Amino acid sequence: MDTRNPSAPAPARSGLAENNHPNRGHRHSGHGGLVHENARHTERFTVIGNHLAQHEELSLLAIGLGVHIQSLPKGARVDIKSLAARFPEGATRIAAALRELETHGYLRRTRERVPGGRIVTRTVSCNRPGHRSPAADDHSPSPPPPRKRPAPRKALPAVPQPSSPAPALLQTATEVLVGLRRHDPRLLLSATDAEHLTPGVAAWLERDLTPTAVRHALTSDLPAEPLRRPAALLAHRLAAQLPPPPPFRPPAPPAPEPRHPLRCCQGCGCPFRSPDYGYCPACQSDPPEAA
Repeated sequence: MDTRNPSAPAPARSGLAENNHPNRGHRHSGHGGLVHENARHTERFTVIGNHLAQHEELSLLAIGLGVHIQSLPKGARVDIKSLAARFPEGATRIAAALRELETHGYLRRTRERVPGGRIVTRTVSCNRPGHRSPAADDHSPSPPPPRKRPAPRKALPAVPQPSSPAPALLQTATEVLVGLRRHDPRLLLSATDAEHLTPGVAAWLERDLTPTAVRHALTSDLPAEPLRRPAALLAHRLAAQLPPPPPFRPPAPPAPEPRHPLRCCQGCGCPFRSPDYGYCPACQSDPPEAA
């Protein structure tokens, strides 16, 4: 495998090639510095970006640990305990180096629950922070699919309102609505729907209709197909078929007082009207002395 990296310095010729080249001896530069003696890798090698190897903010331990982690095969254990057993730096320094790598995007660590209820830490090594490969995404927990929100419940049509919503009238109206399911099981209503429809039934009862007549008007000639919204159908009938108010009837005049026959007062002897014999009103208030 031959990967060219234009940002990396050009490899120098090996010292062995320099020494063996005819008419060319070992030459020293005029100033001190690094001299590369490179050999081409054909197996067991890892490509490391200079952004990690020459990172300006990572510690030397974090850079070395990052290089080591990128060189490991898939499935290798890179938890603090395993790394502390491999290197002499100790768990505290290794934990700090892992946090550095995580801060700068070279590691992603997530805690997941596996079958059986056990919690494990999944570590993803990123050789180029900010780039997510499909293979890495395969190991990341997939986001939950968005839940489809139920459509908002359509409001029921308005119903007539009674002029005087007496408690007894509303109770009778509720009993009419609750009893509709005995005539047609499709007219089973929820408590919310019954509460909405009750004033409409009360307005019908207020117009001199009996509960039986109201029940018949709401349950007769229903469609044969399933009723998707029975409460909406009942609300429409209550509003569209509301009967007219009863004709005006003037209040009946009060009954005349009965005319009693004349009686003779047993006290003063004066006549007065009374259903029975006895004393007149004057003698009742001031009865005569006994003779």
